[in-house]
Amino acid sequence: MTLRPLAVGLATALLAVGALVLLLALTGHDPAAALGALWAGAAGSRYALLSATLVRAVPLILAGLAVAVAFRAGILNVGAEGQLLAGGGAATAVGLALGAAPAIVALPAALLAGVAAGAAWAGIAAVLRRRFGVLEVISTIMLNFVALHAAGWLVRGPLQEPQRIYPQSPSLGAAAQLPVIVPGSRLHLGFALAVAAGVALWAFLRFTAAGFRLRATGLNPFAAASAGRIDVAAVTTAAFLASGALAGLAGAVEVTGVTYALYENLSPGYGYTAIAVALLARLHPLGVVASGILFGALEAGAGAMQRDAGVPAVVVTVVEALLILLVLAADRLGERLRERAPAPAAAVPAVERAEAAA
Repeated sequence: MTLRPLAVGLATALLAVGALVLLLALTGHDPAAALGALWAGAAGSRYALLSATLVRAVPLILAGLAVAVAFRAGILNVGAEGQLLAGGGAATAVGLALGAAPAIVALPAALLAGVAAGAAWAGIAAVLRRRFGVLEVISTIMLNFVALHAAGWLVRGPLQEPQRIYPQSPSLGAAAQLPVIVPGSRLHLGFALAVAAGVALWAFLRFTAAGFRLRATGLNPFAAASAGRIDVAAVTTAAFLASGALAGLAGAVEVTGVTYALYENLSPGYGYTAIAVALLARLHPLGVVASGILFGALEAGAGAMQRDAGVPAVVVTVVEALLILLVLAADRLGERLRERAPAPAAAVPAVERAEAAA
């Protein structure tokens, strides 16, 4: 993997910032004041950077890695949102059940429950794809809605707080909460887990035979099966489950590190934003870490921009959507340029070169 995908992603992000300035000017807002408020809310202070941007980046990084590993295997898993909610629900249930257990037991159990639930939720779509040929784009989108309503049922049913007043679960005990890694901030251990997951996934794809099989399957499953003798069905199923596991971990980390309880609206769309995070990073795991932080900054700065400069926070959503379109346009442009590029001399048959010389 070269640095070219990261450079393209950075250039795309800069274009999106330029588009934001133009959009602010066209809507009658002061671009300087709006960008100043955006910067102040995202990185203008130690607290803004650690407690807002990086905390918001954690679920985006993990869910972005989930999308990246699926897309690299040729699986259009757009169900990270539902898998994240499944992971958050399972982590809450286990964390509450083990409230009296020591932290060395309760916290890992809650996180592992989230991982398992996310993988299981993705496994439904994996089975539908492998056994019945159901397109994963359709099944994962539908499962997102099922997970959303399942979370609503949990916080109004078996996991509702004791007074039965609010649609939320009881708060997790301290033993099931992720510790803060920077004193005086809200930055929790989940950030370190997300970065470690990004590095581990990069190393897996770059240096292992299993990672090569996954990449080969995503590039051309027919060639991988015939020339490489790769069990494409097994590889795609494993990638699907790994993708769900990462998304489930994102939900578990959000519950154990930020909210400490399950809410009906636990995710403000992290699973959907993760698609933009992964695409901006060109599916590069280390790039996902960087783009996740960028999107975390945008999300954190949006509130400050609305509060201090009077710019609707939805403008940031427009920029995020524009990032996806720019990435897709860059991909298409690259394909066009490669199609029009002349073939190297070495690729031209010797007879044709001789005829051209004559």
